[in-house]
Amino acid sequence: MQRKFIIGVVGGASAVLGVAGVGVYVLSGTESTTALDTSTTVQVDGQKALSSNIVAGRVQSKYHPVPLIGVKVHDVRCPTGLKAVAGATVTCSGKKADGSSVEIPVSVVKASGDAVTWKFER
Repeated sequence: MQRKFIIGVVGGASAVLGVAGVGVYVLSGTESTTALDTSTTVQVDGQKALSSNIVAGRVQSKYHPVPLIGVKVHDVRCPTGLKAVAGATVTCSGKKADGSSVEIPVSVVKASGDAVTWKFER
């Protein structure tokens, strides 16, 4: 009896840890796909681009999704919109809790006429 109880406890704990691990993995993602519509799109050098405030807001919200990953940042700003062209880059900046600055490279993974998939480096 006692052996079955121990096996059940270990199995249950393993399942909980597995689910938690998947949750952390999902939350820790640094890639995002965003629609290019009238509320998210601007022009940068004549090219369709994702607006800087959309990029900055998403980076800030995903930079520190759970306590195990990343550091908290605030006041994230991007100097321009992110061109909707594969390989395009922009470096955003933010502040850590101690007031120090952090640079956050952002790049486009792929782009189409109606959406852009981009990622940032943590």
